[in-house]
Amino acid sequence: MTRAAIAPGSVVPVPVRRRRRVLGLALLTVLLVLSLVASVAIGAKPVPLADVWHALTAPTGAENDLIVNSLRIPRTVLGLLVGLALGIAGALLQGHTRNPLADPGLLGVNQGAAFAVVLAIFTFGLTDLYSFVWFAFAGALLATVVVFAIGSAGTRGRGGPTPVTLALSGAAVSAFLYALSSALILLDAQSLETFRFWRSGSLAGRDPEIILQVLPFLLAGLLLALVNGPGLNAISLGDDVARSLGQRIWLTRAVGIAAVTLLTGAAVSACGPIGFVGLIVPHLARAITGPDYRWLLPYAGLIGAVLVLVSDVLGRVLARPGELQVGIMLALVGSPFFVALVRRRKLVSL
Repeated sequence: MTRAAIAPGSVVPVPVRRRRRVLGLALLTVLLVLSLVASVAIGAKPVPLADVWHALTAPTGAENDLIVNSLRIPRTVLGLLVGLALGIAGALLQGHTRNPLADPGLLGVNQGAAFAVVLAIFTFGLTDLYSFVWFAFAGALLATVVVFAIGSAGTRGRGGPTPVTLALSGAAVSAFLYALSSALILLDAQSLETFRFWRSGSLAGRDPEIILQVLPFLLAGLLLALVNGPGLNAISLGDDVARSLGQRIWLTRAVGIAAVTLLTGAAVSACGPIGFVGLIVPHLARAITGPDYRWLLPYAGLIGAVLVLVSDVLGRVLARPGELQVGIMLALVGSPFFVALVRRRKLVSL
């Protein structure tokens, strides 16, 4: 609450910002429920809501029951988890790097996962998405560790990597891994064909077992993100102020980067690189919540989930009887937003 003078005996009003935040969470929850329902009911073959309910409560093995339970439900759950993960990861990364144009790929996560997938295809001849998950996650984790180590070089005793060193080291490592991936792809045409399908970013055709594989990492990342919120609020005031408040900057930043790695690595390994979510969602959330990361992170997660699910549904509707991958739809939606974002004068301040 602001420290504005209040007349003695007067009733302190509920802060307007807090009411707006709570109302916004309620509205986002309603939008998320509607998005979940649409994701289950809408597709190449529309399923009436009555049939959806029947498939969930008393399935008999009918065609609509199989479509809902075997295809739509796993796809919807995966879209929900990926949207949550990428939205929160983007908010964390923009906060820690103080870069309003940062997205989770800035730490080399996407390129690390991509290089590991290409290497697995080239070396072991893997062709199924189920086998890619562990390679992609290991590549994402290793790339982030390397970026964090390079960014920390020369900053020992000064709070670990700075926003500038993190951004520069992330760009360098990403470019290097991209070059390696391209070299391997050029050496093997089969690698190109298999990798291209994973690279497009899609929720379709994913085995439900993939959800169980990545779920522990997503949950761990979400927990670390919530723990990191208060510390990130302090760091946002500047490193010197954060130290004066008793914050251990290196530890806070390490926890935040670990959360970004777990969230993004799990999402990328399951669905391939999905862009623009981590870039645009934090700005939408910040417009409602302000800079308080205790509110910003939940908002970013909910908005990210809604954005991914709605984009996936639009991809099914616009290209019937086929579909456009969610990664392509997000690029179509996100590119104009990105251009508008760059042109805004307020972009430089987080």
